[in-house]
Amino acid sequence: MHRWRNALLALLSHDTAGLIIAWVVGCLLLGLAWVAPAALRWPLVALGLALGVALGLASLRHLWTLSRARRATPAPGRLVDLGGYRVHVLAEGTAAPGRVPVIWFAGGHASGYAMHHLHRAFRGETRSILIDRPGTGWSDTGPFPRTTTREADEVVLALERAGEKGPFIWAGHSFGGLLAANIARRRPDLVHLLVLLDPTPLETIVFGPRLGALKDMRRGAWQGGLAQLFGVNLLARHNARMAQVPAYKQAMEATQAVLGPEVTAAHAVQANAGHFFAQASIYSELSPEGVAAVAWDTVVYDRDLGDLPVWLVGPKDEADGDIALLPEAQAGGAANARRMFRFFAATRERYLATSTRSRRVVAPKGAGHNFVYELPDWTIAVMREAICGSPSEERS
Repeated sequence: MHRWRNALLALLSHDTAGLIIAWVVGCLLLGLAWVAPAALRWPLVALGLALGVALGLASLRHLWTLSRARRATPAPGRLVDLGGYRVHVLAEGTAAPGRVPVIWFAGGHASGYAMHHLHRAFRGETRSILIDRPGTGWSDTGPFPRTTTREADEVVLALERAGEKGPFIWAGHSFGGLLAANIARRRPDLVHLLVLLDPTPLETIVFGPRLGALKDMRRGAWQGGLAQLFGVNLLARHNARMAQVPAYKQAMEATQAVLGPEVTAAHAVQANAGHFFAQASIYSELSPEGVAAVAWDTVVYDRDLGDLPVWLVGPKDEADGDIALLPEAQAGGAANARRMFRFFAATRERYLATSTRSRRVVAPKGAGHNFVYELPDWTIAVMREAICGSPSEERS
C-alpha cells in the first residue's frame, strides 16, 4: 500500500501530470460513450472532448506560468546535486573569528526563505545558511516518501557537497525544530549549539487530543496538489478565508511584514504540485499512526543529545492564545480547555531532557507559537546572544 502511495505521489509531483490526467479523463468518458445507450453516446463524446481539452489547456497554462516564474526569479543560492535531484542552499556572509555559521529551518514544510528575516539580520555578522527542503523553494521534490529522517540526511549531504564546514548553530522553528534536533542526534559532530524555537514534540500527537487542524493539513496538501496541476491555488484561497478571522489575519500580516516583498515574490516559484505532494507525504507523520510508524527514527528522546548545548526558546504560558483558537479547546468546556493548556505547555518542556546541557529561554508573556514573526526583535536578540555570545538581557 505504501509503495503504491509513494509511486502515485512521485507521479503527481511532476507538473506535467496534469496533462496525463486530462488525457485519462477524456479517454474514460469516450470509452463510456462507446458502451452507452445511443441517446447518451454523443453527449458523452462531447463531454469527454470538452473536459479533456479544458483540463489540458489549464495544465498547459499552469506549466507556462510556472516556467515564467522560475525564469523571472532564479535561485539566489546554489543548487546542489544529491544524485538525480537538487537541493537549494543559500549561504551568505563570513564567519569571523569566534563566530559560528548558523543554519535556519522554518516551521511546517516550508522553504528556507520562510526564515529570511533572521538570515538578513545575521548574514553581515556570520555565515548564515538557508536550505530549501526538497519540495520547497527552488529545490526539486526528491524521492518519496518525504520523511524527517530522510530530510535530515539530505540536509547534511547538501551542506557537505556545497562545501559548508561545521560545526554549526542549528536554529529550527516548530516542525523545523524537530528536523534540527534529528540532525543533532545523527551528527553531533556538526553541532555547536542547537536552538529550538518552540519545536514540535511528536508525542503530543499521540497522547493529546485529535486535532482537526492536522487532519486538514494532510487533506489540504492532497487537494492543493491536484488543484495546482491545473493552475488553481487553493492555498491562496484558504489564506483569504482565514484573513476574515482577526487573530489569523494579524498573524499573517505580521509574517508578511517581517519577511518582506522579496520573499513574497519568491512564493511564485513554489506554486507547483510537488510542493503540495511533498507536504502530503511528510505530514503523514503528524498523526498517531504516523508517529507510531516513525517514532524510533524521528522522535528525539530524553538524553538522546548527550551533553550537546541545547536552548529551548519560546512561550512558557499555560494561557496560550494559539491553543485557545483550536476548536477542540473551545468545544470541551472550560475544564477541557485548561487541561489542553497545561498539556501543551508541559510538552514544550520535554526537549530540555534531551541534553544534560539544556537551557530555557522564555519568550515575553503573551507570546504565541509564531513569536519568531510576531516578536522579531526579541528573537533576533536571543539569536545574537547565541551567535555572538553577548547576552543583551537576563534570560529565564
